[in-house]
Amino acid sequence: MLDFNALSHNSELLEKFSKYSKIYGVIFIILGLVGIFFPGLMSITTAIFFGWLLLFSGFLVGVQTWQINRKDWIGWLKFLLFTVTGAMIIVNPLPGVIALGILFAAYFFIDAATNFVLAFKLKPQAYWWVALLNAVLSLALGIFFFEAIGNPLKTLWLVGLLVGISLFFDGVMLLSFSSATKKSN
Repeated sequence: MLDFNALSHNSELLEKFSKYSKIYGVIFIILGLVGIFFPGLMSITTAIFFGWLLLFSGFLVGVQTWQINRKDWIGWLKFLLFTVTGAMIIVNPLPGVIALGILFAAYFFIDAATNFVLAFKLKPQAYWWVALLNAVLSLALGIFFFEAIGNPLKTLWLVGLLVGISLFFDGVMLLSFSSATKKSN
């Protein structure tokens, strides 16, 4: 977790944190705006990215199984599950988007919890309320996503839109932290 007190005693680290928070904040804001204005594109892109992660993970599981125990049927089953699921999502991302809707509901609940912890850890610092706002927003998005799971078309639209909103506010939070570190230096 972020500790401004530790950062404030190291001006070089503080300057690096401020610089990279600003860069990543702008990138997150741009990605967030893409998701907000083009939710279908963000949904498909997110599903395809997830499919590639599964495919790559499956490849690594296969390599590890081959190197360690070629007779490990559970390792080969996991390899098959990851690679086939990843390939299916890459080839046909729409069902993957629906599955991601369920995962994103869980993600937003976890994101809210971690941002609540961060906000209360930062509370005496400037801009602590931005982390709290981000936590409340993530909690609302998690609830909204959870309610949409029963409607596949709504879930398809929501994946891109809500990920975009979350990325946008994460970017705003990073820019705020960058500004706060410059003021404390």
